[in-house]
Amino acid sequence: KQGPVASPMSMRSVLTSGSCLSPPPPPPPPPGPPPIFDTETAKDEGTASRSALFAQLNQGEAITKGLRHVSDDQKTHKNPSLRAQGPSVRSPTKSHTPSPASPKNSPQQSHAPVLELEGKKWRVEYQEDKNNLVINNTELKQVAYIFKCNKSTLQIRGKINSITIDNCKKFGLVFDNVVGIVEVINSRDIQIQVMGKVPTISINKTEGCHIYLSEESLDCEIVSAKSSEMNILIPQDGDYKEFPVPEQFKTAWDGSKLVTEPAEIVG
Repeated sequence: KQGPVASPMSMRSVLTSGSCLSPPPPPPPPPGPPPIFDTETAKDEGTASRSALFAQLNQGEAITKGLRHVSDDQKTHKNPSLRAQGPSVRSPTKSHTPSPASPKNSPQQSHAPVLELEGKKWRVEYQEDKNNLVINNTELKQVAYIFKCNKSTLQIRGKINSITIDNCKKFGLVFDNVVGIVEVINSRDIQIQVMGKVPTISINKTEGCHIYLSEESLDCEIVSAKSSEMNILIPQDGDYKEFPVPEQFKTAWDGSKLVTEPAEIVG
């Protein structure tokens, strides 16, 4: 207030002098208008949904007009049979329980070959590629059980009660005398040679069985079931003649009973 009054010329000289700083940059533009929210549309949608809800509640007893009537025989609490027919509800615990992993197939175990007398039973088991198996010193009360022998040959000398061949493949048996029965079960490619006598030979569930009979065993009975490729070789003139065992049969009613006879093979 106490200084001299500056003239316009003096102010211009001060602003144009080199010792004065450059003028500051212009201020930034003002911010734009805030975003507009469509409050009216949201308000209208909320009002419409509330109005529809209140309209349904205000129907009173008329709200049940759209429901279907259920008779007593359709109610599960009055009809126990309907509860039994209903779908079973799975337990949440069981549904989330992971199934155990299936065990891996264990490798096939190899068994040691057996040829021994156990009591009155000769055990011949798990023989592979053995063509010189022999059983000596047999007795009348002894039996022989041959199990899972492949590509092997067994000779039984003397007289024995019975012989069983079970689950064998490409197996050959030569024996002297059997007073009971020789059985072949669940086997394949079996050859049997009778040197003496045997009353009965039974073949069950076997594919391929050749039986060489001796002159003394021609009265042997062959009993077969569920088997195929069975042949009986009969000695004639120093050689053997082959006769196939029938695999097909025909059955007819003769008026009082069923009569079954082998079907003739046409070919």
